[in-house]
Amino acid sequence: MSITIAGTTFEHHHDDQRGDVLYLSVDRYAGPPARASSTPEGHNVEYDVEGRVIGMTLTNVSWLLDRDGELVITLPAGHVSPDDLAEALQPAA
Repeated sequence: MSITIAGTTFEHHHDDQRGDVLYLSVDRYAGPPARASSTPEGHNVEYDVEGRVIGMTLTNVSWLLDRDGELVITLPAGHVSPDDLAEALQPAA
């Protein structure tokens, strides 16, 4: 079973029911993350060298779902350089 969150499909998951933590990871990435960040809600998001999400550690999952009926994950806003958009901004030929 896979889980898709904000456009990222996680093929691997482990539910630590005792700690109420859900660990998610993608299939296409091996090795340690290039960087990680915490969300305002206390979750952890891991990224590869290109800034793609490759893993998440979601805390208090069952408790939050029972309390709020949903789980909020605030991802950091991305930044795009002019070089990243150069090809897309070329006039149509």
